Formats: sequence, C-alpha cells, structure tokens
Amino acid sequence: MSRDYFIIMVYCLVCEHYQAVITQHPVRRGGFPPALSDEEVITMEICGEYFGYDEDEDIYDYFRSHYQHFFPQLRERTGFVRQAANLWQVKAMIQQRLTQISGQAADWLQVIDTLPMPVCTYTRARRDRCFPGEADYGYCEAKKLHYYGFKLGLRISRVGMIIAYPLLPARPHDSQLLDDLIAGFEGVVPADKAFLDAFRQENLAQKRHVELVVPARKNMQTKPPVAIIKMCRRWRKLVETVGSHLTERYHIAQTRAHDLWHYQHRLIRKVLSHTVCVFINLQLGRPPLHLDDLVAS
Repeated sequence: MSRDYFIIMVYCLVCEHYQAVITQHPVRRGGFPPALSDEEVITMEICGEYFGYDEDEDIYDYFRSHYQHFFPQLRERTGFVRQAANLWQVKAMIQQRLTQISGQAADWLQVIDTLPMPVCTYTRARRDRCFPGEADYGYCEAKKLHYYGFKLGLRISRVGMIIAYPLLPARPHDSQLLDDLIAGFEGVVPADKAFLDAFRQENLAQKRHVELVVPARKNMQTKPPVAIIKMCRRWRKLVETVGSHLTERYHIAQTRAHDLWHYQHRLIRKVLSHTVCVFINLQLGRPPLHLDDLVAS
C-alpha cells in the first residue's frame, strides 16, 4: 500500500481504539483541548517510527514537510513533542487493547527473550549522569556485548505480536527475571538456554501453571525429547525476528533520553508501532511479521 493509505489506515485504527480507551481512562479533566488532536499525534508517532524516524523532532519535520495537508493544525514543534510524551499511558493502553481484541494475548504459547538496551557507550558509563541508580552494567552473551543500561523483556504470541515488554535491570541473569516476563500468564513458554534453571522450572509448573521449555546444555545427562527441542528452536526464531525488527527498523537499542520517563515513552511508541503493523497484517491476511513490504517505499 502507499504511504498515504497507510497513514489513513493507522489514523482510523487509532481513532477507534482511542475512544474506547479514554472512555475508561479520561486523558483530560479540564482546560482547552489542544489544536492538534491526540489521535493525530499518536498516528504521526506510529507512522514516523515505522518510516524510520526515531526522534520527536524528526517525526515533526517529516510530517510538517510532507503531510501538512493531512495535519493542518501541526504548527509548533515543542507543543507536538510535549503532547506526544504526555500520551504515553494512552499509547500503552492502545497497545494492550490491540493484543486483546486480536486474541493474541490469550495465546496459550508465548515466547520470551531479552534485548540489551545500552543508554550510552561503555567507556562513558562511569561519568554519565543519566539514569542514576536505575541503569547498571550488563553483559549479552549472544552478542558478546558489555554495556551500561537496561534489558528489554519480550513476550510474544505465536504470530509475533508483542504481548509484554517490561524494562528490566541489566545486571541480573535472565533466569532471575522470569517473574517479570511471565507476569499474569499461564501456559507454555519456550525460551533459550539463558533461562535454564531446573528449580525455577519446577516451581513455575507447580505454583503458577507455567511450563517453561528450555533446550538442555550439552553436558546435561537428562535432555528434553527431540520434538520438544525442535519446537523450541522454531519458536526461538520467531522471537529473534521480532527482536531484529525492533533493533534494525525501530532502532530500539539506540533510544536516547536523559530520564526514565522519556525513555519509557519512546520505547512504548516503538512497541505500539510494531504491534499496529502486525495487527494490520493480520487484518489484511498477510504474514504477520512481513513489515518491510507492508508499505511501498
């Protein structure tokens, strides 16, 4: 589809679910409404992120230069940036609503993983004043990467829609973060070897009705059946694809902010943009994770 048609489709989608969200959680209780509607701001953020514009200023400049006729009230940049940041809760609720009405949040099998989220270069970490007491040193075995920042947890359905995305501390081992990743879920959870912990697996199965499926290490005497290992490998590729989308298309590991509030706001809109694209693909009968050819370049 063309960019024009994509923007219109996203706007209609946002309008529908925005109204459903604010009925239960009003955004404003008084004062004059902004000239640019909340639906327009959220639409520009979703589309801007998909088009590859990470910064608020870049999104504003793109739509001001190319789509002023779509958004005639788009005038002041600072007002747009402030309004976009203040809508972070609405965007999070829309994302959760999309997972529910699509039926993906109820999927009995959901895959988990983590992504490293550096907030500055490793050499600057000692003198960097961002996120004091919040960011920490971490290590990503898959990428052989020492970094200073956070981890982004991912829990996705079998079609690749992001169900949960908690921001986690960087230092603890992945197996110690399981409670945050599977909060509120019961079912089967394939994961990689980083989550291997026999005691936690048994505890989750008995107390929380969660079956954690993890491939065994080479030196382990008891190993899962071959069919289980193949299944785990197949779902593992799915979560890696979603992580690749977030890293390469949405540049989520390059998110820059000076405080946790703005940092989380930018993470939420990237996840929302990805969720909207997967949702649209499902509605159109396309492969859910085919994002590159969703919109004509």
